[in-house]
Amino acid sequence: MVSSQKNPPAPVAVEERLFSLVLALLATDAGLTKNEILSTVQGYRQRYDPAGDNTSLERQFERDKDDIRELGVPLETTEPPGEPGNNQSLRYRIPRAAYELPADISFSDAETTLLNLAAMAWREGSLSRESQRALLKLRSIGGDTSEPVLGYAPRIRTRDAAFDPLSDALSRRLIVSFPYLKPGDAAARLRTVSPLALVQHQGRWHLKGIDNGVGEPRTFLLSRITGPVKLSRQGFELAPGTYASSALEELDEIWESNLAELEVRPGTDAAVRLSRRRGAEPGDGDRVRLHFTDVNLLADELAGFGPEVRVLGPAHLVDAVVTRLRAAVRMHSPAPEGEAG
Repeated sequence: MVSSQKNPPAPVAVEERLFSLVLALLATDAGLTKNEILSTVQGYRQRYDPAGDNTSLERQFERDKDDIRELGVPLETTEPPGEPGNNQSLRYRIPRAAYELPADISFSDAETTLLNLAAMAWREGSLSRESQRALLKLRSIGGDTSEPVLGYAPRIRTRDAAFDPLSDALSRRLIVSFPYLKPGDAAARLRTVSPLALVQHQGRWHLKGIDNGVGEPRTFLLSRITGPVKLSRQGFELAPGTYASSALEELDEIWESNLAELEVRPGTDAAVRLSRRRGAEPGDGDRVRLHFTDVNLLADELAGFGPEVRVLGPAHLVDAVVTRLRAAVRMHSPAPEGEAG
C-alpha cells in the first residue's frame, strides 16, 4: 500500500528563517500580513497549510518577532484603517530609515570595497537557493527586493557549537556528556545528560534533559557548554511527551516572574534596543521595565551599555551588574606603583 501522507519538509536553519523574515519586511513599504509572511517567507512557507491549522506556525512567528526585536531590529506593526482589532489584517514592516546607517557616517573607497566583498560572501554563503526563490515570490506580491540587505547579516546569532552534536544525540536517543560552566562556579563541571529537547527562547538555544548525575530534569544554556559534546554509545528510552513545549512553558514562566527596573538614557543604543524587547514596559520618565529569564545574561548585557543604563532593581540584578562593572574597572586600572604590570 502506498501512503498518501506527504514527506515532511526539510528543516530550515533558524538563522536562515530569521534572515529571510528580515529581508521580506525590509523589502516592503506597505508591510506584509501574517498570512503573506507565512505563505511566502522561507522557513514558514514549507509548513504553511492554506486550508488547515497553522497555530504552531503562528506561535513560531511570534517567537521570531521577539528574537529579531531583541537583536535591535525596529519591527513595526500597523493596523489598517477601518479594521480595528482585526489581528489577521495587521501588517508588519521594518522601516529602512530606522535601520540604515546614519547619513553622517561615510567610508573610504578601501572600506567600501571590503564591505562589498563581505556582503557578497555573506549572500553567497548564507542565502540558500530557496531563499532566493522566496525573494522572487515576494516581488510577485509587490515587494521591492532590489536593494541588498547589508546591516543585518553580521548580527544574526549563529548556532552554538554544541547544537549539531546535541541534535544528533536527540535523533539517535544517545546519552551525552559535556563541560558546563554554571554562573558563579570557578570552573566547568562535566555533565552527563539524556537529551529531551532543543529549544530556542529569547534568541538563545537551550537543552532540556535529564541530568544523570542527579537523576532530575535540568535546562542547560548551550552558550555555557565550554567544550566538545561527546556522544556515548549508551541509548535511553524516551517516554511519549511534549518536551519542547514544556521546556518553553517553563522558560516563559521564569521570564514572566522576573522584572527589571531600568533607567535608560534617551537617544542611546540602549534605549533603542531595550525599549523594543518583547514585554518591555515604558515607565515614568526614562524608565523601562523589562522581563528576563537569566539574571547573569542580562547583567552581562546591561553592564556592556555602561553609563547608558542604570539598574534600579531587583537587588540581585543590581549586585550582578555592579560586580561586572567593578571587575571591568579593576581590569583597566593601572597597577599600583612598584607592582608588576
